[in-house]
Amino acid sequence: MDINSWKGRITVNPHQCGGRPCIRGMRIRVVDILDLLASGLTQDQVIEELPDLEKEDIEAALRYVSHKFDHPVLAA
Repeated sequence: MDINSWKGRITVNPHQCGGRPCIRGMRIRVVDILDLLASGLTQDQVIEELPDLEKEDIEAALRYVSHKFDHPVLAA
C-alpha cells in the first residue's frame, strides 16, 4: 500500500457511528478493527469476522492510528 493511499479508505461522517472514523463509508469503525487485533485475532481472522473488509482496510486502520499518534510534543 502506498504511504498515503490509506487515507482514501478512512471516512468520517458526523451522521454515521457518532462521527468516528470508519472504513470506506461502512459501519465498521477503525476502533472495531483495533479491538479485534488487540484481542489476539490475526488479520485473516478479522476478515472472517468482518467479511466486507479487505487486508488493505486493516492496514489503513493501523496507519490511520499511527498517523494520529505521531505528532510532535512541545515541551516548555
